[in-house]
Amino acid sequence: MVAARLGVGRDTARRRRTRFLARPLDGLAEEPRPGVPRTITDAQTEVVVFRTLEQTPQGGTHRSKREPAKVVGISPVSVLRIWHAFGLQPWRTETFKISPDPFLIDKIRDVVGLYLAPPATAVAFAMDEKPHIQALSGPHRSCR
Repeated sequence: MVAARLGVGRDTARRRRTRFLARPLDGLAEEPRPGVPRTITDAQTEVVVFRTLEQTPQGGTHRSKREPAKVVGISPVSVLRIWHAFGLQPWRTETFKISPDPFLIDKIRDVVGLYLAPPATAVAFAMDEKPHIQALSGPHRSCR
């Protein structure tokens, strides 16, 4: 009944009751958990989260777990664990990104021009398609 009211398991309630009977107020405090003690401090975790959310990577367009790991002095796997613990997915983007390509406008005009007014005898092959710039439907997209 106590376990259900507190929202914990019966074993947890029994363990805490036993500790309380043995050491009244001291028994209520959390005991150290088994296993290897933490080696990553809260400050290091804060730096990883801050760099992920607030800073852009230097000289690159994609986030890497190696860069914050090197800066903070922890392993890349630890950075990945921090990202998972905080629900961060820096490799995903939810906004439209403009390519830094200086010829982007010219390329867009060429591609859109082919889709809007394709020449009768032309065949177009996409060798380096931009993931956010693609025509998804149209009568000219049939392959025979």
